Amino acid sequence: MSGTPPELPIVVLGALTPTTQRLVLNRRGSMVWEVESHRGHYAVKVGYPIEATADWPAQPWTALAPAREGAVLYRLGVHDFAYGEWEGGTWNFQPWREGPDLYQLWEPCRTPDSHIEPHTSVALGCVEALAELHAKGWAHGDVQPAHFIIGPERTHLIDLALAHGGRIPEGYDFPFRGCLVHYEAPEIARSVLATGEAEPTQEADIYALGASLLISATGWRAVEYPDDAPRPVQRKAVADGKRRPVKAPGELGEVIEAMLSHAPEDRPTIYEVGKALS
Repeated sequence: MSGTPPELPIVVLGALTPTTQRLVLNRRGSMVWEVESHRGHYAVKVGYPIEATADWPAQPWTALAPAREGAVLYRLGVHDFAYGEWEGGTWNFQPWREGPDLYQLWEPCRTPDSHIEPHTSVALGCVEALAELHAKGWAHGDVQPAHFIIGPERTHLIDLALAHGGRIPEGYDFPFRGCLVHYEAPEIARSVLATGEAEPTQEADIYALGASLLISATGWRAVEYPDDAPRPVQRKAVADGKRRPVKAPGELGEVIEAMLSHAPEDRPTIYEVGKALS
């Protein structure tokens, strides 16, 4: 993909006939466009395999991620989306979600000497979005601040390519090998270190939401390790439970503390989190 300006696959152009298109993201096996057309306003995701480098092994699964997400959206009964294959991998389009993400929205809370406290209603919006997914029997697997879009009417939880909870077509499925370590629950980190794979769970989602709220409100990760530490070193710190004290204010801090419990069975459910915050 390097050296040539990325373009939308012909099949997507044919389906949407864009009036405007803007490349939002192009990194490590994934491209995202914002597309407007007479049909509507969409996020278009295009996946391709990552070639091996001196630092990273090859990652063929990134080519399948958009179609896997499309299959999840289908299982969840989402409307106005499509997915399929192109010559370099797979693609999907889905409704565009307008608004800042959680980390962006709470930036004023993190400035030095800030007296702005993170608003509980925003946290509650994130809880409600995750609760909706959990109620359908799914675990997200990749909960992080960038995946909560705080819209004018409601909060949307996006990026479902790693979600587990229903049947996925075999040709588009791939093993779960963990997510961003900042938000990885200890049991997920332990499993990935031991076997290279793990099973996303709703309990691990709760931990990840707690870590997401904490870093968005305070700028601090839940677990202490050097910024430039290799991923296995980061995972070992998470697995060992090298937690920082939670410094988020008030009832939000108390709830986050419970969500970040080391043992999955000690964490509240998403409904208990919602109850505590409301």
